[in-house]
Amino acid sequence: MPLQDSIILSPYDPAWPGSFEAEAKRIGTALGSAAVRIDHVGSTAVPGLAAKPVIDIQVSVRVLHPLEPHLSPLVALGYRHVPHPDDATYPFLHRPSAWPHSHHIHLCEAGGKEERRHLAFRDFLREHPEETAAYADVKLRLALEFGSGGFESRNAYVEAKSVFIDPIVERALALGYPRA
Repeated sequence: MPLQDSIILSPYDPAWPGSFEAEAKRIGTALGSAAVRIDHVGSTAVPGLAAKPVIDIQVSVRVLHPLEPHLSPLVALGYRHVPHPDDATYPFLHRPSAWPHSHHIHLCEAGGKEERRHLAFRDFLREHPEETAAYADVKLRLALEFGSGGFESRNAYVEAKSVFIDPIVERALALGYPRA
């Protein structure tokens, strides 16, 4: 049994897109017209990429603030909002309340910088298998380095990945990603 709070990367699971679709329907029903789009992002959205088995979902809304009208329906679905300085641009929720999580939701404004960045990274990796392989290597190395220390280590893992992710995002945006 894995250690509580540990980072465990799983081989790509072809069931992940179906898990996203099922959850996207629940979220879409809960948020109604407030959800402009609901996208599968993160590593589970890239075929062939090893990932923590957590479905990352980006929900784009017309106006992000105030947050409460978006949070209440998601909390009713079992999500927990994690207040953070990123709430200004990219609020985060997860379910279940305790680790390990099965789903993460990231809220953003439709057409905004955060929406474009995450979609550009996903789309770029989907079309560039050599970069996907390099990212898999980075993730594996960092999971071994930060993988067993709880919440702070998980945050350090995410921060350390940004050294790889940020240049790819900038390159992807310059090349016209995200794709329609």
